[in-house]
Amino acid sequence: MHQPISLTEQPTWRDPRAIALMIAASLTVMTAATISPALPGLERQFPETEINSFLVRMLVPAPSLAVVLFAPFCGAMADRSGRRRMLLAGLVLFVLAGSVGLVLPSLPLILVSRLALGVALAMIMTAQSALLGDYFSGNALHKVSSGQVSARNFGGLVFILLAGLLAMISPRLPFAIYALPLLILPFFWRVIVEPQRQTTVAGVRNLPGAETSRRLVILLACGQMVVTMLFFTMPTQLPFFLSAKGYSSPAMTGAALGMLMLAGAVTALFYPRIRVRIGNDGNWACGFGLMATGFVLLVASETEAAVFVGCAAIGAGYALAIPGFVVLSLAATPPERRGRTGALLTGSVFLGQFLSPVLSSPALAQWGWHNSGLGLGTILGFAAVVFAATALFSALRQLA
Repeated sequence: MHQPISLTEQPTWRDPRAIALMIAASLTVMTAATISPALPGLERQFPETEINSFLVRMLVPAPSLAVVLFAPFCGAMADRSGRRRMLLAGLVLFVLAGSVGLVLPSLPLILVSRLALGVALAMIMTAQSALLGDYFSGNALHKVSSGQVSARNFGGLVFILLAGLLAMISPRLPFAIYALPLLILPFFWRVIVEPQRQTTVAGVRNLPGAETSRRLVILLACGQMVVTMLFFTMPTQLPFFLSAKGYSSPAMTGAALGMLMLAGAVTALFYPRIRVRIGNDGNWACGFGLMATGFVLLVASETEAAVFVGCAAIGAGYALAIPGFVVLSLAATPPERRGRTGALLTGSVFLGQFLSPVLSSPALAQWGWHNSGLGLGTILGFAAVVFAATALFSALRQLA
């Protein structure tokens, strides 16, 4: 099903393709958030052994690891065989691999299903990232990319609340949430069309600027990985941080994480307007500055209000910072390579998520919460100053 793609800009919220890609992006959060409330109950369902305890804790990061491993293959396949087929097949596999946990009799089988879920997510996220660049350009591309960030945050709130309610009935019931994409499959089938295949020009890889573009995409993907890694210290370490400060209630952790996601969801809606006014560099300066402020507030103040303000600042900063990496990467990529760029962007996000607890836990053990938080604030603050200076220099050069 190949149709020419119109890049003319229309209201984003009225474009069914934009809505479909925002829904697809929200599945990123569903993958991890849905299973988290069920982990204690699942652990009680199986014999209390060391291997079972390990397998239960691997259920959350397993899909991320599968995404990192399989995304490169998905990228090559998306460029060779098309995006639409991969996206629809990924949705079907997502439903099957996710919901089968309702009936699987053993933890090893559940872990295998989680790895298959990661393969499905690699297919979905790679295809939708490529389609994002195929369907949209200019300001529309920024709008849809920031809309995806908002959808992920709002989706996270809904999925966590729903999973928590279902886990109170049975630890297996949250797996049923993975069947929800089945309801939107007909919508995706109707609105997602395959972009008209571009004929690759001989020697295109040696065209002037092609190597520079590839290096820029790699640099942006690495930046996205680092920012994601810093941000994911929140969901992975915040419960332990709050417990160390005397806030041992799960309700406090849930409220703080809810504030993190809500602030990110709302701020992402304003990203396109902010970017138009202050540019990409100014936008990154604001995003990193907010994240720096949030981390410093968390560790330097002893009040409950500071916890919520800090979480809100970090969530808002991340929502401002992350769309630029995606948009600039896709804009720098020719159509015939957008699948590979989508795979690189997808892999960088999940590698950042996977590395976050691996690197942050030893750092916290070595330097403690206070020094580690100030260190993160310093790194992000320095980045904010650099981008602010770059934005100011560009503005002055345009006035000259």
